[in-house]
Amino acid sequence: MSTQIVLPIDRAGLVELSKTRQEPQWMTTLREQALELAGSLELPKLEKTRIDRWNLASYGTYKAAAALTTLEQLPESAKSLLQNEGQGHPENLLVQKNSGVVYNSISDELKQQGVVFCSLEEALNSHSELVQKHFMTVVSKDENQLTALHAALWSGGVFLYVPKNVEVNVPIQALFLTDDAEASFSPHVLIVAEQHSSVTYVDNYISEGNLNHLVQNGVVEVVAKPGANVTFASVHNLNDSVTDLTYRRAVVENDASIEWIVGEMNFGNAMSDTTTILKGNGSTSDAKIICVGTADQKLNITTRAVHFGKSSDSNMITRAVMRDEATAIINGVTKIEHGATKANGEQTEKVLMLSPKSRGDANPILLIDEDDVTAGHAASVGQVNPEQVYYLMSRGISKAEAERLIIYGFLAPVVSEIPLEQIQSQLQHLVERKLGQ
Repeated sequence: MSTQIVLPIDRAGLVELSKTRQEPQWMTTLREQALELAGSLELPKLEKTRIDRWNLASYGTYKAAAALTTLEQLPESAKSLLQNEGQGHPENLLVQKNSGVVYNSISDELKQQGVVFCSLEEALNSHSELVQKHFMTVVSKDENQLTALHAALWSGGVFLYVPKNVEVNVPIQALFLTDDAEASFSPHVLIVAEQHSSVTYVDNYISEGNLNHLVQNGVVEVVAKPGANVTFASVHNLNDSVTDLTYRRAVVENDASIEWIVGEMNFGNAMSDTTTILKGNGSTSDAKIICVGTADQKLNITTRAVHFGKSSDSNMITRAVMRDEATAIINGVTKIEHGATKANGEQTEKVLMLSPKSRGDANPILLIDEDDVTAGHAASVGQVNPEQVYYLMSRGISKAEAERLIIYGFLAPVVSEIPLEQIQSQLQHLVERKLGQ
């Protein structure tokens, strides 16, 4: 199969673009190989979701982005996400607009500690060996057509490196904005936390205008070395003219931890897969995911923990609220490999449906190949409890307000865990916006 059938870009054009951007030879070669793979690999097979029926043809083309002279040039929807608790814009911030990074800042204090926070494109030159060591190793380019296309076409992105024993006490923030239907939008986030380091990273994805079914094909890779602690919070709020496809994955080594906090607040079709590979003994993973579906959205949200390490621990909580004719497939997968003795895996998936035409499927899956472990799951799908509404109304609360309070209570276990107050507020606002409250 010709790669030109997959995307309107040929191998020669891809190589020339890579050279124009002065990428190292190993990246040019990787892009070539990935584009060739994209021509032969299939789309991922998702549980109860025919992703092959989605409009996945519009990737746009790479367009160089002009740097921002001031953050005031951003739209109001973007600026509202960048406030630093009333102290102006945060010091440690990266902004990608369409194909490229247009703003990047890092405090002198973090620089002196050896922290690297820059665009992945910049890191290809300034930290090439470090990037090469980890890029597309947590998520492989040959997994399926989407990962291959991402490896071939990614641009912009984030590289965050935290040296050994460094504790970053302030959140590192990134904003990804798309407003050009002709420009590619496939950022790659690579986070490497060395031994006994800690960091909190927060990002937001937003869009402006009619983007004509543009595809956001993003990948997140997190490497948590022994004893490292990483908190990763992300809110996706792309409009209904964008299809959002995202793989997030972490490899967690001995006594290291990853905390995922994800808000899937898109208005278009979306697929996300958030996976932790618990490679090390004593490694831990905690994932809290919420999503809200409206109109005729189709959502496929998977959270996964794969245990290899002894005494490893994972916990997953997913909450989904569906209205109108939206459909959500919520998958929780706990896999405990042979040899992962004393591992513990817990998961809960709950779907709340606000319309008789909406649909939510919760699929808890336990795959256990070891005897000396503990694991459990819980799942529920249902509508707002009329007895709860009646009770609140008997206390003088209107029916609409009663339903609103029940919905927010349903989502609270995740919303309350967002590590930044302004992101919590933003997520609350997005829930209100999507549910028309």
